[in-house]
Amino acid sequence: MKEILVELITIGDEILIGQIVDTNSAWMATVLNQEGFRIKQITSVSDDTDHILEAVDLAFKRADVVLVTGGLGPTKDDITKQTLCTYFNTELVYDTTVLENIQALFKDRPVVLNELTLNQAYVPKTATIIQNKRGTAPVTWFDKGDKVLVSMPGVPSEMQWVMSHEVLPRLKAHFKTPALMHRTVLVHGYPESGLAMTLTDWENNLPSWIKLAYLPSPGLVKLRLTGSLDKREDLAASLERELVSLRAILGKAILAEADIPVEAVVGQALKNHGLTLSTAESCTGGRIAHLLTSIPGSSAYFTGSVVAYDNRIKVEALGVDPASLETEGAVSQTVVEQMAAGIRQRFGTDLALAVSGIAGPDGGSPEKPVGTVWICACSGTETLSRRYQFGQNRSRTVDMAALSAMALLLEVINHTNQS
Repeated sequence: MKEILVELITIGDEILIGQIVDTNSAWMATVLNQEGFRIKQITSVSDDTDHILEAVDLAFKRADVVLVTGGLGPTKDDITKQTLCTYFNTELVYDTTVLENIQALFKDRPVVLNELTLNQAYVPKTATIIQNKRGTAPVTWFDKGDKVLVSMPGVPSEMQWVMSHEVLPRLKAHFKTPALMHRTVLVHGYPESGLAMTLTDWENNLPSWIKLAYLPSPGLVKLRLTGSLDKREDLAASLERELVSLRAILGKAILAEADIPVEAVVGQALKNHGLTLSTAESCTGGRIAHLLTSIPGSSAYFTGSVVAYDNRIKVEALGVDPASLETEGAVSQTVVEQMAAGIRQRFGTDLALAVSGIAGPDGGSPEKPVGTVWICACSGTETLSRRYQFGQNRSRTVDMAALSAMALLLEVINHTNQS
């Protein structure tokens, strides 16, 4: 089955000068991909006739479907309709059904329709007109041989409505697409290059219809497998076979098999096992608690946190032994384990996380350079503590420490569940 290629064109000077962010393309790419359409290119162009004409012409050379957003407003800088008339050698004509749609939109509003708004009813003569039930600018559908161009409003709420209710159903009826599936695997504990080396043989033996992408972020690499076959059930089985092999290679380095944040993985694990958690944070300054509570429903498993930045707070709020601080220092295995035990006891939770480190840029020593972090995760029966070295970038150290802490916690949850 032929792969259907799509190019997205967003029109507007406001995008090119950074006044607004092009969220339309990201949203459209997501929904189109889910339906088996492959995005060939995304282009942003200015409110300039020649620029738009050139972009459309080039897009048709690359893609089967060209989706255009923006430039359909009633003001002089909105030139998309007129430019598309030039490209398709047609003219604007008055469409009473568009006028009726505009009047229906305003019937309950205490405003008088002005001439500019009413001029939205002028549409390209040779286009198929699709009514926009969320705004005044209609959608225009042009056929060019076996290819299609659809022009939609740039207002995100309007574009999303017409795409979901009108454009995407018509595209699916017009084009037959192969099955397209993605599988995302979250991997912790490998740098991107190290992971690629580990997976060399597995990656080289992937079937031709499955592509692999590495998406790295601090402390985490997302592996995205994308497959395309005519039959969805065959594709699903093929992807699962590759995932079975991947699990055997990476083992517990796989945190999840879904494109979700690690804090959501932790939250789901805590809920599944009926466990509660508290945290004691020093160098992360509450970052872990913030991430955990960003997930809706986190109150079911997360009770609270103490940000014990000063040693006095470590002693008074968490029960850390002053002698340990004196002899071993705040960034040590002993102290971080006492912090975890202290918060768990005081908050009465099943599990606890504690972090203490040197985020920098100052405060390091030859024995404990900037970026040194101790993390402890504990339950009533198990304590896991590890030393990490995250480098000299302060914000990266905080992010890496928070992520590594949650990964360590998942180990304890898994051990607790198996015992």
